[in-house]
Amino acid sequence: MLSATNIALIPLLPLLGFVLLGLFGKQLKPFAGILATALILVSAVLAGGAAWTYFFANGRVNDVYQTIIPLNIEWLRFNNQLSIQMGLLLDPISVMMLVVVTLISLMVHIYSNSYMHGEKRFATYFAYLQLFTFSMLGLVLATNIFQTYFFWELVGVSSFLLIGYYYDKPSAVAASKKAFIVTRFADLGFLIGILVLSYYGGSLDFQTLIQQLTTPHTPALDAVNKASFLGVSALTWGLSLVFIGGAGKSALFPLHIWLPDAMEGPTPVSALIHAATMVVAGVYLVARLFPIYAISAPELLAAIGWVGAISAVIAALIACTQTDIKRVLAYSTMSQIGYMMFALGVSGYGGEAGLGFTASMFHLFTHALFKALLFLGAGAVIHAVHSNEMHDMGGLRKQMPITHISFLIACLAIAGVPPLSGFFSKEEILLAAYQNNTPIYWIALITSGLTAFYMFRLYFRIFWNKPHTGHAHEASAIMWLPLVLLAGGAAFSGLIPFGELVSSDGKALHNELHLSFSIAPVALGVLGILIAAWLYGKENAKPASIQNSLGGLFQAVYHKLYIDELYLFLTKSVVFALIAKPAAWIDQHIINAAVNGSASITQKISSNIKTWQSGKVQDYGLYFLGGVVALAVLVLYIW
Repeated sequence: MLSATNIALIPLLPLLGFVLLGLFGKQLKPFAGILATALILVSAVLAGGAAWTYFFANGRVNDVYQTIIPLNIEWLRFNNQLSIQMGLLLDPISVMMLVVVTLISLMVHIYSNSYMHGEKRFATYFAYLQLFTFSMLGLVLATNIFQTYFFWELVGVSSFLLIGYYYDKPSAVAASKKAFIVTRFADLGFLIGILVLSYYGGSLDFQTLIQQLTTPHTPALDAVNKASFLGVSALTWGLSLVFIGGAGKSALFPLHIWLPDAMEGPTPVSALIHAATMVVAGVYLVARLFPIYAISAPELLAAIGWVGAISAVIAALIACTQTDIKRVLAYSTMSQIGYMMFALGVSGYGGEAGLGFTASMFHLFTHALFKALLFLGAGAVIHAVHSNEMHDMGGLRKQMPITHISFLIACLAIAGVPPLSGFFSKEEILLAAYQNNTPIYWIALITSGLTAFYMFRLYFRIFWNKPHTGHAHEASAIMWLPLVLLAGGAAFSGLIPFGELVSSDGKALHNELHLSFSIAPVALGVLGILIAAWLYGKENAKPASIQNSLGGLFQAVYHKLYIDELYLFLTKSVVFALIAKPAAWIDQHIINAAVNGSASITQKISSNIKTWQSGKVQDYGLYFLGGVVALAVLVLYIW
């Protein structure tokens, strides 16, 4: 199952689907969903087989998981030292991501066959899904940083198409442009970081880069540390710029502003992009280069941990105030990505010191399952009540029992309630923070309680409270089947001995959670659930009273700390008014004036001298004689 052909088919099958549906979408429209789902099903089976073979058969040598490259071809050669390869890389995190991407994509494809039924651009929608899946699979299988960047940008393009799927809806168009522009700014940093690291590392290949930039006293490491700008080494600059690219894609503070607006896309798209794939690309990027961060730039890694912690708590606070269920889940995603990122930030490399790395990847895995379940469950609710707003919902547990139970399981999982999956991955993250960075541990602990509160605020307002619609009904079997399957994953995936499969150095990590350590986070989670039940279990005036008592503080959090407004002010009042406008004036009145003026003068001169072209030989002879006389006078009497 680890043959080059089998591994290559995993991303190539979605690419085939994109080509077929893109070229023959009209003809294949009745079968578009079935065709796309069948192709993703085969990819998922191949990914599952590859994971089983890698983890339990061929991947481990002498108790260490190896990096396997079944295919690597030369794409471009610039000189004897520099070439660009395209290949397939298998190691614990790439194999794990293969399973995550194909599984979540398969669930979304199945769900979309019913959810998107009747859409005019039905085939186009599935073509975009196939392109996105291909892009993500290409990204996680990349053998070098250039290949990663290539698919990184393709992920951005395909997400732009999916977010803006409803192109006749102004808010969807604005959201897709916002996501594209914000991530492009971040990706510029990523590109510059790539150039810095590859220049000093002498290669684009991940393995070579890691070896060159982590081995003490290598010429590459010495050179990159000696080179500096503004007193900061080139290595720190390069890694920081790469992280900026990851922060943009993963919607970390302050580059998060695109994520809530991206909810304008179809709900299954939100499940695919914002649960398990695009938003974790930044986490995956840092994990891919983790040895360099941990060994050669530990101070930068610690700073990354703080960015993750701040993102987690800010997003959790904002989620507590939102009324659009998809926006609540969007900020929840931002918060959980922050969890994953600060887990990397508090981690070391190798052995027990690498607990944070393992915990981050473990949470990435479990989060994909329960967050996809939450988005798809939200989609079923929106499909039933035709609204995204909580005030249009309530009492749906009786009308939608399957959706209710599956959504409850996901809420309990993300709240960290044992023995569901989120409990195990969160506890490992908290333990890593407790052991290495106490302030971040306390921030994470508070965030954990906030998570339980806002998720059960959402749960009670949807499924309990006072009913606000009498027409809701359970989703079709095609829609609730993925819910049931994901609910099983959200419930039991925490039992996987993840540390034995994925670690920072490829060696099995045996970690035990002690009951005493779990008391505080579980207690905070239960407290958050109880407060949510007290406030929202039955319709009452307490939430409104609390909001009024908080006054401006609540409004500030509700309006997302006015960060969007700040960016808009900076864009209009600083960038446009102070930079773009003067630049435009200079361009128009100086540059253009000079160019247009020279053209006008040339035109006038040519208009005057064109009359000299009379066609008379006598006139030309006279002009020639006059020129000779003028030159003679110039030479004899002036020079």
